[in-house]
Amino acid sequence: MIPADETFDGTFPFTPHFSSAPGFRMHYVDQGVGPVLLFLHGEPTWSYLFRHAIDDLSGTHRVVAPDHMGFGKSETPADRSYRLQDHIDNLEALVLDLDLRDITLVMHDFGGPVGMGLIARHPHRVSRVVSVNAPTPFGQPGLPAALAAAASEAPWFQWIVQAHKEGTLDDVLGELGYNILSTLKLNGFQDTTVITPIWIRAYASAFPTRASTLGALGWAEGFATGAHTFEPPTAEARNLLPSMPALAVWGMEDRTLDAAQFLPLFREIFPHGHVSELPGVGHYAFEDAPRSISALLKLFLQMSP
Repeated sequence: MIPADETFDGTFPFTPHFSSAPGFRMHYVDQGVGPVLLFLHGEPTWSYLFRHAIDDLSGTHRVVAPDHMGFGKSETPADRSYRLQDHIDNLEALVLDLDLRDITLVMHDFGGPVGMGLIARHPHRVSRVVSVNAPTPFGQPGLPAALAAAASEAPWFQWIVQAHKEGTLDDVLGELGYNILSTLKLNGFQDTTVITPIWIRAYASAFPTRASTLGALGWAEGFATGAHTFEPPTAEARNLLPSMPALAVWGMEDRTLDAAQFLPLFREIFPHGHVSELPGVGHYAFEDAPRSISALLKLFLQMSP
């Protein structure tokens, strides 16, 4: 894992915090005072992805941004599995440990299914939902078709399935510290001006050895084998969601999670939610358009006090 005091030349200056409640040393940023914004990253990033949003929003809100098990500054235990349900368990333990309430969830990539799992278990702790290029699975009838389309059309998912069949998934993702840039590019980001030696080091440093890639490998392998299980929502959670303020922000150049497949899923469960489509922005929208996303978040929070 990345050393706790590493700031990457001041680009990530936030005080590190750790919780042992999930059964391992879980890192999280906890910046600012006020209503809680809980940021959830995906594959193969960590809370560094949200550095601009933390700066922009921690003046008025308490911004909490954990690193999932096996990512960023969190521990990568060798005796744990790294499936969706494990990440939901870990997030639940952290939220209960910190007693977070009135949460605005801000989710990216597989942070979406993890966050939706938290809502399924604790709907009264979440007040608002923001999906930024993040799936929002919650038992929608259209969910299987959207997942099947992504598996057959997205380069990232196509590669995972093929590499798993050929037995090369471990070899490639086991070297993620060296090929992090190509992995990020495969998923899609557009603004190549962000690529600097510091930026590459920030994302690559999470995976210095093969043993440290268990989180990234577990997520990909779980998709290839069908081992990830979406949390089934309770009737209470299903009833609460349609009236919950929600926002979807989508980078329309996303090559992994196509808006045509995943925005309808968002609209199914949040019929009164707002959608903002960002042209020219890719999957890693927080890298491509950080200030635009912060502005949209601020507006959304003002509109749904």
